[in-house]
Amino acid sequence: MKIHEYQGKQIFREYGMPTPRGFPAMSVDEAVDVAKKLGGKVWVVKAQIHAGGRGKGGGVKVAKSIDEVRQHASRILGMQLKTHQTGPEGQKVRRLLIEEGADIKKETYAGMVVDRGTQKVVLMASSEGGMDIEEVAAKTPEKIRKVFIDPAQGLSDTDADEIALGIGIPQSALAEGRAMFKALYKCFDATDASLAEINPLVLTGDNRVIALDAKLNFDDNALFRHPEEVAMRDLDEEDPLEIEASKYDLNYISLDGNIACMVNGAGLAMATMDTIKLFGGSPANFLDVGGGATAEKVTAAFKIMLSNKKVKAILVNIFGGIMKCDTIATGIVAAAREVKLSVPLVVRMKGTNEDLGKKILKDSGLPIISADNMGDAGKKVVAAVKGKKTKPKPKPKAKPKKRARKAPKKRAKKAKKKKRK
Repeated sequence: MKIHEYQGKQIFREYGMPTPRGFPAMSVDEAVDVAKKLGGKVWVVKAQIHAGGRGKGGGVKVAKSIDEVRQHASRILGMQLKTHQTGPEGQKVRRLLIEEGADIKKETYAGMVVDRGTQKVVLMASSEGGMDIEEVAAKTPEKIRKVFIDPAQGLSDTDADEIALGIGIPQSALAEGRAMFKALYKCFDATDASLAEINPLVLTGDNRVIALDAKLNFDDNALFRHPEEVAMRDLDEEDPLEIEASKYDLNYISLDGNIACMVNGAGLAMATMDTIKLFGGSPANFLDVGGGATAEKVTAAFKIMLSNKKVKAILVNIFGGIMKCDTIATGIVAAAREVKLSVPLVVRMKGTNEDLGKKILKDSGLPIISADNMGDAGKKVVAAVKGKKTKPKPKPKAKPKKRARKAPKKRAKKAKKKKRK
């Protein structure tokens, strides 16, 4: 789950991380009132969407008068902001953050994620912070410093100091840099975050270390422990189909293709999408129904997939382990009838109660295309989208029957003489 920058900064402040003073605004007039409340001579007007790259997209502007605050707020609020993370359609701006200006001497970067390889939290930092951090990571990865944190000990002073000095924080601000990194780790751990990022982390003219931005993502599986985080969820920033899927505990992510996929298991889902791409198709979604799907859950999944008007075919790929093939088959038949399925449906099933599941599909009378394996399923669903029929595998030619050997001439003559007698 993602939250906005102003919400992330609110959490940062709770853990002792310095941030610029600022408040959210939902209207132009509110933005002006916030600027007057903050006082000063310089303000920053920031678009609040769940995507990075807002500055490059024109969603962050500096104002040096109240009139400029009004002008920038009027232009940004309601705009369809396009960044490298929103896609070509962009994201509508419904909220703003109005902040006091900062005297920036140096921009750096700091972030934390879970490293699956070491099973530890990794603190990453770079002396090259700001809008081009992705380019730094791609072209000059040596400029990114890392420290892997032992969960039993936490981030040590030594490691925090080493990172701070390594990204250019001077000795005079070392204590503040150390405190920032240690507070960031404490925040990451306590909130069950999956990502905590400060870009840019700035050094000011008077040698203060300040989080000029805040990006926090939370582990969905831990949200039951954090109702205060759930309360920060902004449904306007999320895909309506993904919101609907979450009501049924379905793991669903919309994609740009036209072949909908329903699979049990994240790994199988990824392999299924790869197979579709391999045969020239394009997946419309990632959808993992999990190991405990019911017929009702499968029906809901079908409705969600077909709500995407781009979908031209559906591929169901089930490996029956905990999830039984007959349960999925019952759900498929019920769903297909309820939604009055009008696109080709390819089903591949293997595992527990496979034969029973296939019989349910066959006896349904529905035009379901059966597949024997993943390759066969991929070919058939791509062909169905293109309006082609896959050629059945040619049957092996029957071996010619061996002819009985003809008896030698001598034996034949003896046989004739016997008959005459």
